Amino acid sequence: MERFAFVIHPLSAKKDVARKYPFVKILPESWVEWGMKHKSPMEVSHITGIRSASGAEAEGWLVGCPLSPNLIMTMPVEKVYEKIIGAIEIAEQLGAKIVGLGALTSVVGDAGVTIAQRVNIAVTTGNSYTIATAVEGALRGAELLGIKSNEARAAIVGATGSIGKTCAHLLADRCAEIKLIGRSVDRLEAVASELSERSSAAIEVATDVAAGIRDADIVVTVSSAVDTIIEPAFIKPGAVVCDVARPRDVGESVRRERDDVLIIDGGVIDVPGDVNFNFNFGFPPKTAYACMSETMILALEGRYESYTLGRDVSVKQVNEITTLADKHGFKIAGFRSFERAVTEEQIDRIRRNAAAGR
Repeated sequence: MERFAFVIHPLSAKKDVARKYPFVKILPESWVEWGMKHKSPMEVSHITGIRSASGAEAEGWLVGCPLSPNLIMTMPVEKVYEKIIGAIEIAEQLGAKIVGLGALTSVVGDAGVTIAQRVNIAVTTGNSYTIATAVEGALRGAELLGIKSNEARAAIVGATGSIGKTCAHLLADRCAEIKLIGRSVDRLEAVASELSERSSAAIEVATDVAAGIRDADIVVTVSSAVDTIIEPAFIKPGAVVCDVARPRDVGESVRRERDDVLIIDGGVIDVPGDVNFNFNFGFPPKTAYACMSETMILALEGRYESYTLGRDVSVKQVNEITTLADKHGFKIAGFRSFERAVTEEQIDRIRRNAAAGR
């Protein structure tokens, strides 16, 4: 039996904490965050029933790091490291041999490098498989909307980050134009230079999200923003937007107001076997985030090594983890949008509405 763990944290200080402690609904957000600062990491659930197509089996644990996105982004980095390392030490005590870093615990500081150096078991951010499934999902969604990828304009929001940069490399091989969007012109230009050396796609950069995605047919958004940054008016009719970021980059108002665009959640994965997470994180039974799935894949393979760390994820890593995912029976579980399944009827409606609005 292979063993792994995954570190999670509340994406909303009040909403997520209230799942376990309902009384916090009546408290000010600042009080809830104060309580988080003083709470220790803890075991959240025992994951059972994972069985690979190869016959290998695994069990794991979800371990809670009691920090909200705001605290992770504003507290001194050493304090955040201390909380995350405390969660990993619990995972090690439970028997895990590799641990994945969920949501913003994977981007804090140097994106897992220092954390891996300070603990006794392997660490991965899961970003390799997150990238693989984000690009696959975005291209599949585009095809369903009648978008030909080799003629498409693609935009990557957060293009200088570890996930965004590699998504850009993969999409540059499939799309006609690539728009790189981020906060630093110098870093964007550096990524653009890398792409230009190996791709014939037209490359542009932008620091304004609205202007950057305005004409895009395919958008992959992977920023580390604490609040939503994509609003209804930003998106072209008939576009597909894959929102990989957690917390989300795409605002709920887009779902309410834009019935002519396809918004999909990045990296919702079918896990092989009769898996039970014993915890409700908003997904259908037997499915998980791609980053969590990478941790399971490495455990099933017996690859107890720090696999995806730091700000650079190579295309080679992405291709390798995709091969291992296929071997063990992991695959994209259809489409979800704002934690709800996307039906064929919805896609047909989006296609019709987009055509009517053009």
